[in-house]
Amino acid sequence: MAQPYPTIGEIVRLDPRLDQLLAKNAKVEVLASGFMWAEGPVWVKGKPAGSSTGGFLLFSDVPKNTIYRWTAADGCQPFLIPSGYTGRGEYSDEPGSNGLTIDALGRLIICEHGDRRISAMPLPGPGGKLTLADRYQGKRFNSPNDVVTHPDGSYYFTDPPYGLAGKEKDPSRETPLFGVYRVSATGDVSLLVSDLVRPNGLAFSPDYKTLYVAQSDEKQPIIRAYPVLADGSVSTGRTIFNATELWKQGLQGAPDGLKVDQQGNLWATGPGGILILSPQGTLLGRIHTGVATANCAWGDDGRTLYITADMYLCRIQVLTKGANF
Repeated sequence: MAQPYPTIGEIVRLDPRLDQLLAKNAKVEVLASGFMWAEGPVWVKGKPAGSSTGGFLLFSDVPKNTIYRWTAADGCQPFLIPSGYTGRGEYSDEPGSNGLTIDALGRLIICEHGDRRISAMPLPGPGGKLTLADRYQGKRFNSPNDVVTHPDGSYYFTDPPYGLAGKEKDPSRETPLFGVYRVSATGDVSLLVSDLVRPNGLAFSPDYKTLYVAQSDEKQPIIRAYPVLADGSVSTGRTIFNATELWKQGLQGAPDGLKVDQQGNLWATGPGGILILSPQGTLLGRIHTGVATANCAWGDDGRTLYITADMYLCRIQVLTKGANF
């Protein structure tokens, strides 16, 4: 009989609606630990090479420049080294990959800090990476951070300075802003949002009509919602959640990665772990991990939430299901 995983944290219930999303006995299981900064989890449907079981999780350790693969049978194994910086010597304290997703072609889409690009890598087929975008109007990106795909074949991503050695003061910066961008199916790059100082995590609503953007800024720790227009651009956004009060309570973490369930609720990392928000932005409760929490992803049958939290890879079973899983 398999030994149970250790658990951490607790569920903080603030609204009765949370009981429809998380069971009373739900626990945060620690699947692996010892990472420097775990990020960007994504579930890959299908069988990993050499395994008889279906599906596996990939996630980044940004400082270690490594993507890991996790399965219940094999635990954590290095999957891709280097994952974000392929140059010689040291680059920065966050050189590796960050956000990951899977596109409609089944390719792994990677936000690469060190190589300052969005790339696509076939899974599991032959061939190396393909650069989807590495610059806008001739200027290199800072360090692409998180990425989501749209059914029209485009990719939306954020570009804060976290992967640069000198962050916002790095002399190699070429673009004057930290933007939210779109790469069309034909490869054209457009700037969607230019007025955020630290854009970070991204997610679409279940109908793809709203793009959510988390900002990891101590002066404005917010999540904003942008209507997506027919041409793929976005109109003026509105703030649906401000995490300032949680910071004042002494909770760790900043708005970072986020995902959406089939009812449109947001599962967003932030102060105190995973914040569960209604589609209107009401805080229903928190999955309190006890450490700064970076990102999350739906996995298995869509009713498991995998969590990257500082040095930990965790999971929790939920009563809902990931949107469009």
